[in-house]
Amino acid sequence: MLDADAGLADYGKLLVYSAMAVYVLAFLAYIAEWAFGSRSRVARTAAALTPTTAGKGDAEGGGRAAAGAVPAVTVRKGGATSVLERPDTGRRAGGDGPTVVTRSGSVGRDNVPDGPGAAAGDERGDLYGRIAVSLTVLAFVLHLGGVVLRAVAVQRAPWANMYEFSTTFSMVAVGAFLAFMLAGRNVGWLGLPLVTTVLLDLGLAVTVLYTESDQLPPALQSVWMWIHVSLAIVCGAMFYLGAVATVAFLFRDRYESKLLAGGTPGRVTTSVLERLPSSVSLDRFAYRINAVVFPLWTFTIIAGAIWAENAWGRYWGWDPKEVWSFITWLGYAAYLHARSTAGWRGRKAAYLAIFAFLCFLFNYYGVNMFVDSLHSYAGVD
Repeated sequence: MLDADAGLADYGKLLVYSAMAVYVLAFLAYIAEWAFGSRSRVARTAAALTPTTAGKGDAEGGGRAAAGAVPAVTVRKGGATSVLERPDTGRRAGGDGPTVVTRSGSVGRDNVPDGPGAAAGDERGDLYGRIAVSLTVLAFVLHLGGVVLRAVAVQRAPWANMYEFSTTFSMVAVGAFLAFMLAGRNVGWLGLPLVTTVLLDLGLAVTVLYTESDQLPPALQSVWMWIHVSLAIVCGAMFYLGAVATVAFLFRDRYESKLLAGGTPGRVTTSVLERLPSSVSLDRFAYRINAVVFPLWTFTIIAGAIWAENAWGRYWGWDPKEVWSFITWLGYAAYLHARSTAGWRGRKAAYLAIFAFLCFLFNYYGVNMFVDSLHSYAGVD
């Protein structure tokens, strides 16, 4: 194999630095989009979850509610729907507390609309949003150029060490986000957390994790590197998007629960969470990503076992990297199983998904940097 071209590698690193600079501008534009968007009226969720009056007055709507009529809130729990009837002004005869009427049905939070997005329909917010996405596209192009130049410089796949894996990982995550945007998916809310974490990832990559361009050790000189590691990058990037959606779901679900309980969230909380998709939409988005990626992660582990047999003469040796890959697999398997079990849907299943992604992160950072294993060549030089 040819020697690594240090000059091309330096140009590749320069493109990564340039991408980081543009990502910073995109970050500021996303901040501006959220800031100006907060000036718009955003009360769709609150309106959908506001208690409705069971009785009406005269045709003009100026009369009082019919005698005995009380506001009702529909709450879905498990497979049943409960209608909580609250007393109107004064106490109802024959009872001191709310009357609970339970019936089966599908009415629940499925009818809560998605928020209007970060810009919330504000003209200036929309402008900053378009600028933010445009800057993200430009940064992605520079980012991609840096990864490609690194590959040309080393004459191999650009993911043989932590620096290369990290830069490629964040590039794939941004590419997936832009692909969802191009497909017309409601993922604009992902822009700010995505760009923030990409900047953190690249900052760590070019400082702590940077490794000079070099050729592969013998154990890595295999076609399985292209298959196994590339799949691990794609799976990790998609798991990351699913994890962000899951965290957003937890916040949004708590917000909607507070509204259902008659609470009044703070002004800042309302401004931010009203613009996110509904908890149902966020939960569905995260689940679909994890469900689609899980078979790929399964094949990633199988491909790694085949590669291990070619390199070391055994398919499985309980190496720390192998063990934590399997623990990550178990975490996502438990999450998917929980989604099919009524008692573990919603927040409980979301906690499992977050736990599984934290296992993935530890498998990458913790095992590579702090644990001795056969995969130590992927650590920091």
